[in-house]
Amino acid sequence: MNFLAIDIGNTRLKWALHAAPRRDAPVLAQGAEFLENIDKLAEGDWAQLPPPNRMLGCVVAGDAIKRRVEEQMELWDVSANWVVASAREAGLVNGYDHPARLGADRWVAMIGAWHRSLAQGTARPLVVVMVGTAVTVDAIDSSGRFLGGLILPGHGIMLRAMESGTAGLRVPTGNVCEFPTNTSDALTSGGTYAIAGAVERMLQHVRQHCRIEPRCMMTGGAGWKMAPNMSRPFELVDNLVFDGLLEMAARRFI
Repeated sequence: MNFLAIDIGNTRLKWALHAAPRRDAPVLAQGAEFLENIDKLAEGDWAQLPPPNRMLGCVVAGDAIKRRVEEQMELWDVSANWVVASAREAGLVNGYDHPARLGADRWVAMIGAWHRSLAQGTARPLVVVMVGTAVTVDAIDSSGRFLGGLILPGHGIMLRAMESGTAGLRVPTGNVCEFPTNTSDALTSGGTYAIAGAVERMLQHVRQHCRIEPRCMMTGGAGWKMAPNMSRPFELVDNLVFDGLLEMAARRFI
């Protein structure tokens, strides 16, 4: 049963075809495409793929993008299934005030992170960080309950906001350093330390709330940029959304 996982973010669509809807199933093919180019998938990367039998996707880019992807999927006889956050799934409890309003990408990534953490041993509190166009920092207690989380702008949004709101500010991306002595480095360092500070504060909150040191997992296209500047131990994971989609698919389709 070939399984297609799709993760549609604000900038790119990432996909992976697995031999089965399980996290340990072999990856048959995978790829990524910028959103402006997704109308080429059916005649491009997807044209020679073995047809998937099941599909599960996560989308944050809006309904118009989702419909364009579904049009590309018409070359196969497979139904499009899109994740909507629920009150509970795959062992995780959603503590959001209105569970369905939680971003699907956050929900799926937390499910992936939770099961990855369980596989490492005894259940422990967890902080899940996604660094992309936006940054999310989410907390899970040791029972598998999502406690809440933070949303803040990613590096690119921070820089564009500064450029649009500050007269004459047009600078290239700089380097992260302890004591910036030029505007480019000051902006890059400020954005990086803002994200690192949000993660540090959430780790502190979880530690105080759960009375135990939490694990921390980071994912997202810009996660590697944060790695050298984190003050606490963490695990950098390539794509927690795919991990979560596979965990959910294993329970929905098998």
